Amino acid sequence: MKPTARIRTTPSDFVVEEIPAYEPCGQGAHLFLRIRKTGLTTFECARRIAARFKVDPRDVGYAGMKDRHAVTTQSFSVPMAETVQLESLGSIDIEGVELLQARRHTNKLRTGHLSANRFRIALRQLDPPESLQDVREALLATETRGVPNAFGPQRYGRHGDNPDRALGWLRGASRGPSNPREKRLLISSIQSMLFDEVLRRRQEDGTWNTVLAGDLAKRHDSGGLFECEDESVDRPRAERGEISATGPIFGTRMRWPKGLAAEIERQVLADKLGDEKILQRFGKNGEGSRRALRLVRTGVRVSALEGDPNGLLVEFELPKGAYATTFLGVACTLLDDGQRRDDRDGETSRHDELMQHTEFDPE
Repeated sequence: MKPTARIRTTPSDFVVEEIPAYEPCGQGAHLFLRIRKTGLTTFECARRIAARFKVDPRDVGYAGMKDRHAVTTQSFSVPMAETVQLESLGSIDIEGVELLQARRHTNKLRTGHLSANRFRIALRQLDPPESLQDVREALLATETRGVPNAFGPQRYGRHGDNPDRALGWLRGASRGPSNPREKRLLISSIQSMLFDEVLRRRQEDGTWNTVLAGDLAKRHDSGGLFECEDESVDRPRAERGEISATGPIFGTRMRWPKGLAAEIERQVLADKLGDEKILQRFGKNGEGSRRALRLVRTGVRVSALEGDPNGLLVEFELPKGAYATTFLGVACTLLDDGQRRDDRDGETSRHDELMQHTEFDPE
């Protein structure tokens, strides 16, 4: 049994910094606001920014969802005519929000316009206390061995039933949602569930952290995909953490692997959906992509936690679409005080906000 640890006892225990995909260029009809927020969801922050600048909330852009019960740094964009002088704007004056930078850019900030998230998380009250060193070693060992890159319940909806709802609709047992945003949400949930099932089966057969002939592997330095043709060449690269096998984000335009990897994915599809033709019903809401089966090279650092002799401070970086709780869960079972406070499902994807958001990045 894994040791337990408490997270998000206070917002400052869970610090997230969004790393932008690009910096604002200094000119254009959109104002990029780099802010630090505490006690607000991303959606609520966007709504307040819209009210402050007197724009439609749908015109406020952001790259990804962040926690309420945390201290998070991220960027928002608002449309603003180039004739408006930034000096005339005054303070942002939103409770719980600190403005770090305001700079113009040529386009709206959209979902997925980030490269990674940097985390600084306190693990408190580790139980049993003598597990401290084991947890530290387990986290440090992930640097090259990796961590299973599961979506987990964060993507299954507040009650965990979104994949079942999606299956009922796709199989014709129920009417599909009329709200296009909800339709995207349900498709995303079943894509996530199918990916997690492929990952689970590859964990069972011991191939999740290596590559098979025919795998579509991801280069961690560039993000590029290539087909693994020679295991003797590519397996050492996987052992060094340079590459990882990918799993399916099923969709009509997804690139398929070959060999045993393809057999596993097609079997999961057959077991869960029954008919590959059902993918056609995803349409443009789920065209598909590939996702690495593991997280590696997170730059993890573990140190003593000030004020808690049975705690640890963990710092690491994850690519977009990866979950801090998944990463930490490799070493301990998390008791999430923040989840109990705000009844949330995970640290980045939220049911309520997605229902009101017009874009969704399956990665």
